[in-house]
Amino acid sequence: MITRPTLHGPSATVGQLREFFRDDHVHAALLVDEGVLIGVVVRPDLEADIGDDTPARRIARLAGRTIDPEAAASKTLETMKRTDRRRLAVVNDTGRLLGLLCLKASRLGFCSDGDVHRRKCATD
Repeated sequence: MITRPTLHGPSATVGQLREFFRDDHVHAALLVDEGVLIGVVVRPDLEADIGDDTPARRIARLAGRTIDPEAAASKTLETMKRTDRRRLAVVNDTGRLLGLLCLKASRLGFCSDGDVHRRKCATD
């Protein structure tokens, strides 16, 4: 699990997230308010007919985009591969964001904080 994912506040706009998604490594935007996940936006949510000034909260969802921290990694990996979902927000029972589960492009395992750091350093 990525323990320090990029976060967006509750006032983030669709335009700001479109800019965030210009990085092809980005698959999900996490909207957080005081540590609580209020929604997840994925690329397909950013339809062309939604204005850039639209609050991102309006298109964000939680259903199907979160996972419990106690979920079995092997079962989760198989489910993510089967459903072609590469990102799931990890939240506790009160909705507090704990991290982001990221399926590697190879689909052979999950990304780590070290993987993200190495990729960031390589592109800087």
